[in-house]
Amino acid sequence: METVPSLSGNFSAPSRGHQLRELHREIATCRLCVDAGLLGRAAPILPAPFPSRIVLVGQAPGRSEEAAGRPFSGRAGRELFSWLARAGVPSEEEARRRVYLTSITKCFPGPSPGGTGDRRPSPGEVALCRPYLDRQLALLAPRLILPVGQLAIDRFLPARPLGLVVGRVFDQGGRELPAGEPLNPGHFPLLLPLPHPSGASRWLNRPDHRELLEQALEWLSQLLQSPWRGRAKRL
Repeated sequence: METVPSLSGNFSAPSRGHQLRELHREIATCRLCVDAGLLGRAAPILPAPFPSRIVLVGQAPGRSEEAAGRPFSGRAGRELFSWLARAGVPSEEEARRRVYLTSITKCFPGPSPGGTGDRRPSPGEVALCRPYLDRQLALLAPRLILPVGQLAIDRFLPARPLGLVVGRVFDQGGRELPAGEPLNPGHFPLLLPLPHPSGASRWLNRPDHRELLEQALEWLSQLLQSPWRGRAKRL
């Protein structure tokens, strides 16, 4: 059987890193949403510009992320890193070294009008920011994408509720990988959806939903340990 390149292998080239840094500089000066009247202030939040085969895509930075100047810095980030630890990434520092942390939109959208959590980015904000995410993914060429929360999941697996995607793995075309199917380059990037770790989300209050999260973390553990050899397993 063909051996598929490792998820964690060194694939970067100086030109790729340079292009990513240039893209980060461009995003950092973006004012598209402000100029369109969708945001009062532009403050894009980005990770360190390092190439990685694993990309995690959240919804948008929160107030804590805006204050700290880096993704997933608040309570939701701590919960997310605890999930990654259960999958085998032992610390936040290592997670930030191994996983490129980005989001559908790059600026804090402000508090929710209802007073609970952050405002969901509007369709206009998502549309204006989409080319940046497209270019990030094109440069990184990830083998594994972790969309976190419904907005991010809709970007890759549109019109599928959390209960039908969390705990499952999909190929780049959105097809669920059946048990025993050999992995091959045509599957990549694999898509492994996760629920949003925010305390404002009530989705994980249900025991069956927590079980789906456990299945997703088992999948992630398997992919991190032996990602691209053998056959996909039903966990």
